[in-house]
Amino acid sequence: VQLQASGGGLAQAGGSLRLSCVASERTFSPNAVAWFRQAPGKEREFVAAIRMNGGYTYYTDSVKGRFTISRGNAKNTWYLQMNTLKPEDTAVYYCAAGNGVILSAVRTDRAYAYWGQGTLVTVSS
Repeated sequence: VQLQASGGGLAQAGGSLRLSCVASERTFSPNAVAWFRQAPGKEREFVAAIRMNGGYTYYTDSVKGRFTISRGNAKNTWYLQMNTLKPEDTAVYYCAAGNGVILSAVRTDRAYAYWGQGTLVTVSS
């Protein structure tokens, strides 16, 4: 299974972008999907995750109230809606998926076996 992330680009501070993550197999059924990001010179960090069973969502504090992770009508598509963007949101964003992600590891990159190639988000001030 391959994940394809898209939707990145240039936005002004206060603007919005929607990232998409599509799995190559329509029958792919991960139990959790997450978005991580890596800013220049920084380590990759957790942004948001969604558990398929129940639709529970999790966010890092810096994006709570601004970002929303969701799944699309198609079972192999997920989104990250990013509103009120800030320059500090500038990073390469990666989607990730896993079949056996336990609750305690939902924010941990090593819990996810499948990764997209990343999409660059640049927010200008």
